Amino acid sequence: MTKDEFINEGRKVIQLEAEAVAGLSSSINEAFADACRSILECSGRVVVVGMGKSGHIGSKIAATLASTGSPAFFVHPGEASHGDLGMITPDDLVIAISNSGKTPEILSILPMIKRLGVPLISMTSVKDNPLCDLADVCLEVGVEKEACPLNLAPTSSTTAALAMGDALAVALLKARNFTEQDFALSHPGGSLGKRLLLYVSDIMHRGDDVPLVNETASLESALLEMTGKGLGMTGIINEAGQLTGIYTDGDLRRTLNKGLNLDASVTEVMTHEPAITHPGTLAAEVVNMMQQNSFNSIIAVDNDYRPVGALNMHDLLKAGLV
Repeated sequence: MTKDEFINEGRKVIQLEAEAVAGLSSSINEAFADACRSILECSGRVVVVGMGKSGHIGSKIAATLASTGSPAFFVHPGEASHGDLGMITPDDLVIAISNSGKTPEILSILPMIKRLGVPLISMTSVKDNPLCDLADVCLEVGVEKEACPLNLAPTSSTTAALAMGDALAVALLKARNFTEQDFALSHPGGSLGKRLLLYVSDIMHRGDDVPLVNETASLESALLEMTGKGLGMTGIINEAGQLTGIYTDGDLRRTLNKGLNLDASVTEVMTHEPAITHPGTLAAEVVNMMQQNSFNSIIAVDNDYRPVGALNMHDLLKAGLV
């Protein structure tokens, strides 16, 4: 095949699968609403089963449900008949995925599922099949043809099933009033989790590691404090311990341009009314503040404006927020 032929074949597949997903609109009907309601009423977990490619799709659907507020896991139907069926309890709900609705491994475990009284939702290509006949709710995810030119390899059909699973997950997310904070709690290791769960207090330097000098300090003392603490700045405090200014690397460059000597008071060259943050502020907000205002260090203060911590862009980088 030529380069153009490869490109054309790839585009055909994308087009066919896009049409398959678009065709699902008619399947978002009363049966879909019944499926959502059944899952919301489930006091246990959603157990997803499927063989072959449908099993891979089922595993992803279970993962998406679990991460969006609907506890779920995947059970391989072949393993279920050899002990894993014990993972399903009467409080659970089962979603069975089978393009034909005739998958033997799934049909063989249905008697036990029905005996437990577990609600059953099926995803099949048509409604007239054994699996759909036994299901409490039947979701139709059929496609006109597979993207495979032989019309054999599961392609468009698995994409359609995946899209239906996403539709269920998102509808349920909305119904549960699932928030970004809820999502972050189940994704603490991801970038979103860090952005929503990390506070200034989690990453700021504290105590003696916070660079601070008194208003009476000389420029030389301020430079020594900056160098010693390595945050690229020092806070300036008054006799009451309140922050009145900040002196940064940028201020140092401006000081050198003015030709001031090191005996000058730091108050002559400090930045008055500096940007500040608080320990309870989300660290992601500090990232935005720094990027929008082009500074690299910040002091965290308490309600009395006394410094309690400090951090710089390097700390935010280490925390994975930039």
